[in-house]
Amino acid sequence: MAAKASLRDYQRELSARLQSAEVGRTASKLALQVGEEGWLVDLLDAGEVIPVAPISAVPLTRAWFKGVTNIRGNLYSVVDFSAFLGGPGVTLREQARLLLVSERFRIGSALLVDGSLGLRNAAQLQPRASAAAQAPWIKAEYTDTEGRPWKELDLPQLVQQPEFLDVGI
Repeated sequence: MAAKASLRDYQRELSARLQSAEVGRTASKLALQVGEEGWLVDLLDAGEVIPVAPISAVPLTRAWFKGVTNIRGNLYSVVDFSAFLGGPGVTLREQARLLLVSERFRIGSALLVDGSLGLRNAAQLQPRASAAAQAPWIKAEYTDTEGRPWKELDLPQLVQQPEFLDVGI
């Protein structure tokens, strides 16, 4: 009988830990600089953020498709996220970064961004309404305590969009 009570206690404790981990997961977002805009990404969707590795250009592709890069023996397609959004392309300088899309999407893609700004506490962000029509990969928009606007990137939506997947001209 003691073993059953112990198993039940273990299950309750495990459930409580999983629930607290879920709350903690959504508390922070990865902040990125994309052109003049601030973007937020769910930590589960981001694989890692790394300095820009050498990129090999691919002919006959759209201007926002920078090419492919080799990261630890794996090829990643590189999309200049600012140019994809219709803005100026990312200038390759020391602050520029590659956001590797999580391996769980099985897409082998990286977003070239102007820089990584660390983590932002989602509890300190205030939702805001947008007057513009939303792209399907914009999950939400926020304002932080300093009044800076942020857009939350919905990576699962972005990597499914035909305009993101169609890199050829």
